[in-house]
Amino acid sequence: MESAQTADFSQNTSKTKVAKSKSLWQHAFSSLLKDKIAVIAFSFVLLYAVVALGAGLGIIASDWTKEIGPSYAAPTFKYILGTDIFGRSVALKAIKGTQVAMLVGLFTAMLSITIGVTLGAIAGYFGGRIDEFIVWFYTTFSSIPYIMLLMTFAFILGKGVTSVCLALGLSSWVSLCRLIRGEVIRHKDREYVHAAAAIGGGDFRKLFLHILPNVFHIVIINFSLTFQMAIKSEVILSYLGIGVQELPSWGRMIDEAKDELARGVWWQLAAAALAMFIIVLAFNLLGDALRDALDPKLKGK
Repeated sequence: MESAQTADFSQNTSKTKVAKSKSLWQHAFSSLLKDKIAVIAFSFVLLYAVVALGAGLGIIASDWTKEIGPSYAAPTFKYILGTDIFGRSVALKAIKGTQVAMLVGLFTAMLSITIGVTLGAIAGYFGGRIDEFIVWFYTTFSSIPYIMLLMTFAFILGKGVTSVCLALGLSSWVSLCRLIRGEVIRHKDREYVHAAAAIGGGDFRKLFLHILPNVFHIVIINFSLTFQMAIKSEVILSYLGIGVQELPSWGRMIDEAKDELARGVWWQLAAAALAMFIIVLAFNLLGDALRDALDPKLKGK
């Protein structure tokens, strides 16, 4: 009788926790829809994603290498955003650069989150020597200057989109790992976790089906922050000549444009800088809105 009552209590506790979690997500989604700035920011992110997908599939900007006019033609209705030294369309190069930026941002964020969440969850849940080793590992890793780490990975892995994604993803997981570890430590002794254990839930079930869903808001917020960080870092690496080489990255466009300003040719620099500014600003605004909507600590404010 006592075991049956315990099982019923555990199941009711789990159901209550699931219902509460769903309510929080519904409230967060409703709050985001009411935030006009967040909706506009998300619209720009979606627009960039569509443009990047179109460029990747060859639907748009597939002939960005084609000469369309004279060298350094100023922006006109015929030459939107002008041409570069080889008479290629700056607008098409900027669109192709959008493909590079969104690709690097997506894969960097996914790799960073996978490593950070996995190591942080394992360290926080199991504790002991496993926790000590992971904490030592990310503490040592984070002591290396970030830009030096990026440059080292880029040199070792070579130049190109794949190398940049790996370099950025492997060097940007530490902060998320710390956050997830702390949240898992805070949640693992809560009532709903003990309830899951009482009905026979193993470590995997408790960690991945009960604890992580309740700290997933941190992952979403971190995704938006890592995405825009990756875009900026890729531009810096490409500008330095150790990033993307085979495609027209915004960083390469800025690098090419630095010598053009003396000639009064400003449009390539303006196109790359404006394209990067809009998407980074959109992700910053969206990240702030996600934090306000999803962070339980801000619910009462």
